[in-house]
Amino acid sequence: MEKELISVIVPVHNGQAYLKNCIDSIEAQSYDNLEVLVVNDGSTDQTAAVCDDLKKAYGNLRVFTLEDVGVSAARNFAISQAQGDSVTFVDADDRLCPGVLAHLQERMAATGSDLAGCRFVVWSTEEDWKGITQGRESQEAAAGMAAGGMAAGGAVADTAAAGTKEKCFDGRQYLTDCILQDNCRCWSKLYKRNLFTKAEFREGLTVGEDMLFLVDLLPFLRRAVETDYPGYGYYQNPAGVMQRPFTPAYMDQIRCWELAREEILKMDGGLESQMAAKIIIAVMLTVGKIAHCPKRERREASGYLARCRETLGEQMQVGGNAAYLPSGYAMKAKWFYRLPGLYVRCYGTLQSAKRRLSGRGMS
Repeated sequence: MEKELISVIVPVHNGQAYLKNCIDSIEAQSYDNLEVLVVNDGSTDQTAAVCDDLKKAYGNLRVFTLEDVGVSAARNFAISQAQGDSVTFVDADDRLCPGVLAHLQERMAATGSDLAGCRFVVWSTEEDWKGITQGRESQEAAAGMAAGGMAAGGAVADTAAAGTKEKCFDGRQYLTDCILQDNCRCWSKLYKRNLFTKAEFREGLTVGEDMLFLVDLLPFLRRAVETDYPGYGYYQNPAGVMQRPFTPAYMDQIRCWELAREEILKMDGGLESQMAAKIIIAVMLTVGKIAHCPKRERREASGYLARCRETLGEQMQVGGNAAYLPSGYAMKAKWFYRLPGLYVRCYGTLQSAKRRLSGRGMS
């Protein structure tokens, strides 16, 4: 019986330095019935040339070129072009471990799930990635020896999957046990194709759009399975949006949680305190980004700080929010709300000192 087709969607913007390695890791999957859809979204570097070379190398790869429409619109476009029975997303600077798609597809089928997710591993250098993949190869070799060897043409099982823990959820449980526990990424997951007839990525958002997409899926999610299989390689990209100092797009993180709250409270009004806490966290993370900026840029961002403070004040009035805040957040939120200028200056000075000390330790 022929394996179901999996569509792998890779949006890329100025990814000449890492796209090839990403695609190579996808094409090296043990699951061999794949189509790969690369969306070159307004790149101004040599990404187009890299895409041309990849098309020549891999017959199952298609490339689409868009005019910098943003990651959400790029994913939506690729979904409209996908032909697979299931769909997964890979960011162009990330990589897949060799057995992850086979594992996710097998667990999706075995549990009758609409969504199957796995754990991710973080890497930042080629040495890190080599250690991750070589460690996997060593495990598989040890498994083969323990089994007394395999006959010619046999296959060694992926030992990363052996003993893997997993848990199944309905839509309500997936909200409380996954999304609200910070498993709110769209990558490292495999989705049944029919889910995308019900929901899509909200366009024009660049930080937090993953979480909002998963929230929009919840009413249609009959069953999901999450495993602790370490299958997705998340690149700690120093140029990534989450690593850069403040940009106006970072306000999307707050906006996405505000939009998510609207949908979540329709499902369960009892989650109001938790949602207030999520918005408070998003506000304080955004304030922290602004505090990292040089003094002149902080002044230019004063309007964004004012909006952060206004939103924070609204959410601090929601009773019970402190019970869902990480340690120290309630105190930081009160400090920023009462003395925003002092908080930003002190926080920025503290972070600068930490960076200097870290730099000395590395030199």
